[in-house]
Amino acid sequence: MTTPSDRTPSPDSPEEAAKGAVPSAVPSTGQTDAAHRRAVTAGTAPAIDRSRRQQAQSAGSSGALAAAGSTASSGSAGSSASAASSSGGLLHSADRRGVLMGLLTAGAAVVVGSVMGNRGQGGTTQDVRATGNTVNATIKVEGMRFVPDTVDVTPGDRLVLTLDNTADQVHDLVLATGQSTGRVAAGATGTLDAGVVAGPVEGWCSIAGHRAQGMVFHVTAGGSGASAHQHGAGQSGSAGSGGDAVPDYSAALPADFTAFDAALPAAPTNPDGSSGPVTHRHTFTVKEQVMQVGGGVTQRRMTFNGQVPGPVLRGKVGDTFEITLVNDGTMSHSIDFHAGITPPDEAMRSINPGESLVYTFTAQHSGIWLYHCSTSPMSLHLASGMHGAVIIDPPGLSTVDREYAIVASEVYLGPEGGEPSTDKIAAKTPDLTTFNGVAFQYSQQPLKARVGERVRFWVMAAGPSLPTSFHVVGLQFDQVFFEGAWMLGGPSQIGAAWSGGSQALGLQPAQGGFVECVASEPGHYVFVTHAFADMEKGARGVLEVTA
Repeated sequence: MTTPSDRTPSPDSPEEAAKGAVPSAVPSTGQTDAAHRRAVTAGTAPAIDRSRRQQAQSAGSSGALAAAGSTASSGSAGSSASAASSSGGLLHSADRRGVLMGLLTAGAAVVVGSVMGNRGQGGTTQDVRATGNTVNATIKVEGMRFVPDTVDVTPGDRLVLTLDNTADQVHDLVLATGQSTGRVAAGATGTLDAGVVAGPVEGWCSIAGHRAQGMVFHVTAGGSGASAHQHGAGQSGSAGSGGDAVPDYSAALPADFTAFDAALPAAPTNPDGSSGPVTHRHTFTVKEQVMQVGGGVTQRRMTFNGQVPGPVLRGKVGDTFEITLVNDGTMSHSIDFHAGITPPDEAMRSINPGESLVYTFTAQHSGIWLYHCSTSPMSLHLASGMHGAVIIDPPGLSTVDREYAIVASEVYLGPEGGEPSTDKIAAKTPDLTTFNGVAFQYSQQPLKARVGERVRFWVMAAGPSLPTSFHVVGLQFDQVFFEGAWMLGGPSQIGAAWSGGSQALGLQPAQGGFVECVASEPGHYVFVTHAFADMEKGARGVLEVTA
């Protein structure tokens, strides 16, 4: 917080005023109490800390700049206004008011002018006399925190903030009064001119999910007498939206909708027909776009190659995968392949929009492996669609009639067409659950099989937070492969001696495996997560078996 000694006063004469610019004031680092930090990170508290500063004087004089409508993206801007503040005020703030009143009484012409406060959402204005002082503050980024996260000014001071992005991904700083640094790449700086400040103002990073993780900023005004901080409209996840979308579980998908192709081709072989390891080369382009999620709702998804889940890759033990990640999005992104064993420092680093990297790994173990964006907050990026699967066949895997890949995940709805709700993500309360990114899609567009065909379902629980229990109504599994090991059947025919069978494949987030079944009669066999509360939100489909 700046003190009276940090701030250069207005020149006492026109001659002094003409000598040059007022030196900048450098704030010290303010620290928010730990309990409030936890509440903000969890998304259970507004993005202000009313306990960090005593607000001056009575609740009758607001003094705060009215919010001009946030420039934040729909995933992060705003919160409801907080009204309570304590009485008293800072001693040096009262001293300033006394000095100012004395100067006015003496008729001294040191007041630069009367400046209208920023126009708020309700169209209100606030008169404040400009002091002629300019407070300059540089804000750095440490993890998911602004450092310092508070700057104190005298009402009437002009405030200029410089965001020095010392983090490894894109950030910005937005004030509730509408000013913004714009997106600032890692290692770059951006400047925000808040103009003449009339009272306390809140700020935050508007990148999706960052505010909920604690990237909040406070402008306090020691002499304002304000009784309320100013905030943007709406808390993280549904800013300015008028509320989160509500799914209709009976809603049909659009007539032109095509379900995600779950059919799984065999692992590629070498073009020359040789039997050695294969090198797989793919480009994953990050795109952010509005897509169907089921229940009559669209959301802004973060995707690999414009699809959710991302491309399903398949190979064998010993194969090499060379993935070029291209960031065509609006924020930092990255990728983490569980199928590879590699130091995360370089391969999994976040890259800025317009950048790319090459991620290379060799598959050493069989199984179905998750990949996902590992840029913070990971829960948001995964919930937004940035996940997929890599299948590495166990040696000697038998050929079956049909194979399907099923990636289970959750959807936490924000506004229609907007970004997910970070509050719901933190609380693990999804509105929809999906197989391959869209709720109920395989109920309306069933998967196919014929009587007597052996069907293999590869299943991955992508989360980000909930498990799944894969079950096919009316069928049993006679082959079960879970997390790299045969649990039933396989080359050793585990369970055959006692006629063993299985009814469900239970998976925690980031776990996977496959099951096999054969239908002896035609019918519509419903496959579900047997966690029924989740099944009823969309994690279900139909295996249509014909003669």
